[in-house]
Amino acid sequence: MTATTTATAPPSPADLATISTYVESRSAILCPADKHYLFEARLRPVMRKHGLADLRDLASKLRMNANPSLGEDVVDAMTTNETSWFRDIHPFESLRTTILPELMAAKHNRSLTIWSAASSTGQELYSLAMMIDLQMPELHGWDVRLHGTDLSREVIAQAKAGRYSALEVNRGLPAQYLARYMVRDGAHYVVSENLRRKASWDRLNFVAPWPPLPRFDVVLCRNVLIYFDMDVRAKILRKIRDTIVPGGYLLLGSSETSIGDVEGFQRLVIGRTTVYRKEHR
Repeated sequence: MTATTTATAPPSPADLATISTYVESRSAILCPADKHYLFEARLRPVMRKHGLADLRDLASKLRMNANPSLGEDVVDAMTTNETSWFRDIHPFESLRTTILPELMAAKHNRSLTIWSAASSTGQELYSLAMMIDLQMPELHGWDVRLHGTDLSREVIAQAKAGRYSALEVNRGLPAQYLARYMVRDGAHYVVSENLRRKASWDRLNFVAPWPPLPRFDVVLCRNVLIYFDMDVRAKILRKIRDTIVPGGYLLLGSSETSIGDVEGFQRLVIGRTTVYRKEHR
C-alpha cells in the first residue's frame, strides 16, 4: 500500500488580501502583493500552533476575528526581526566618540537614558551596553538606563532572557565581548547578569497607544521605518520626537536618511553617520 496525502487548495487572492489587510490594520506593516510569498513560510508555525490546515483556513479565522491570540501570533510572525551585534558599526562609533561625550558634558545629574525603539531580540541594546562598559570608563558611576521595545512578544522575551544560539552570537559579536559578557549554557550563550540588569524591555506597537515612556537622551530607531508608508512614518517620528529631551539625538538606519517631513530636528553628519539632534525650543 502507498500512503496518500490530501493536497490543500492554494489560497485565493481574497485570502491573501485578508491576511495582508489584517497585518496592516494592526501594525501598519505593509504587506504588498509582491510580498505575499512570505506568508507560507512565516505563518506555517502559527498555523501549526493553532491547528489550521492552510492559509485559506487561517484567512477564514481572521475574518471571524474570534481569537485574539491567533491575531497576535500572525502579526508577530510577520514582523521582520533582522538584527546583529554592532550592526552597521559606524553609529556605535559616533555614539562613543561624539554623541555620548557631548551629552555627558551637558548633563549635571550624571544620568543618561537610551531607547532602542525596534530592539528585536536585543543585540543592539546589549551591544551598546557592552561598548559603554568596556570602552567608556568615564560613564562608570553614572546612572545609564537602557530601554528596549518591540512589537513582537516573542523577541522581547528573548531579549529579556539575553539567550542566543551560537549562530546568533557569531553574527558580529567580537571575541573580546564574547569572552567578557557572555556565559556559555550548553549550545547557547547568555548575556551576563550584570549586563542584563542594565536593560529593561517592553512591548510597543508603533501604531497603537504607547505606554508611558521616560524622556530619552538618545533614541535608536533603525531599519524599521522603511516598513511603513510615509504618513505613518511621519506620525511615528513626531511621537518619538516628543520623547526626546531638547538636545537629544535620534539615530535612524543607513537607508532611512531623511526625516524632512518632521520639524524639530537638526540633521548632522558625525563621521560616517547621519544623526538628528532635537532642537532646543
